[in-house]
Amino acid sequence: MPRSRSHLESTSLLTETRRLLRRYGLHARKRLGQHFLIDRKVLGLIVETAELTSRDIVIEVGPGLGVLTRELARIAGRVIAVELDDRLAATLKESISLLHNVGVVNGDILKLDPAVLLKESGGQGKYVVVANLPYYITSPVLRHFLETSVRPQTMVVMVQKEVAETIAARPGRMSLLSVSVQFYGEPTIVGHVPAESFYPEPEVDSAVLKIDVYPQPKVAVSNINGFFGLVRAGFSAARKQLVNSLARGLGLSREEVLSLLEKAGIEPRRRAETLLLEEWAGLWEVFTESGGVKC
Repeated sequence: MPRSRSHLESTSLLTETRRLLRRYGLHARKRLGQHFLIDRKVLGLIVETAELTSRDIVIEVGPGLGVLTRELARIAGRVIAVELDDRLAATLKESISLLHNVGVVNGDILKLDPAVLLKESGGQGKYVVVANLPYYITSPVLRHFLETSVRPQTMVVMVQKEVAETIAARPGRMSLLSVSVQFYGEPTIVGHVPAESFYPEPEVDSAVLKIDVYPQPKVAVSNINGFFGLVRAGFSAARKQLVNSLARGLGLSREEVLSLLEKAGIEPRRRAETLLLEEWAGLWEVFTESGGVKC
């Protein structure tokens, strides 16, 4: 049976990836969760999902060998590729030296201010984030961009499949992570990516996740840090009834929490994963008015 075009293209990309690694004496570093994408169909999906134009600035996190970087540079006005690995950053600078709309930054994205990256690249304001994120850094990177003073318009990220499903969960299956992301934007899983789409293959499948970032958070709260302190308390014992997890997480008596839940119109026997963002916001305001929050 003849092989499909996508299979042949992926085989070609695998060959190219291995060639580059040999040429520069590199290997995937397990400690950094490095897995290089070798599936051109997935590359196309990521670029298509980002909906880029020649006016867009992209901050790419973890560009690796630059396979996706080159695709982004064909369409976007400017690509800022941030690579933590010193050796990969040096390799990337050399291999994409002819792409004049790409800048490579060797550094830890969690220690870099997006506003500063934009200013140093000659851009400002609006930008898109594209990233292939190892599991261990997914949540910190998402928070870093969503909580910064200059948030992106859109994020298109490759993450572990189960993490994508957690982020995009609906009430009934919510978690602290899904509330944290959905407070700032609308997440959508646009495609699943099998492990064989990477070299070396990870142990789990991945997914492409798009987050359309709101101009303002979805719900208005008087204090964002305090609001998330309340949410964390609610999920401190997620399998328990809300009245018990909040009492435990906030250091309040069960009777105090029962009274506050009643004022917010929330059934105390519900669990944290069932609450809508609007219910969390309403509960926060009741707690604030009562002066009973210790988070």
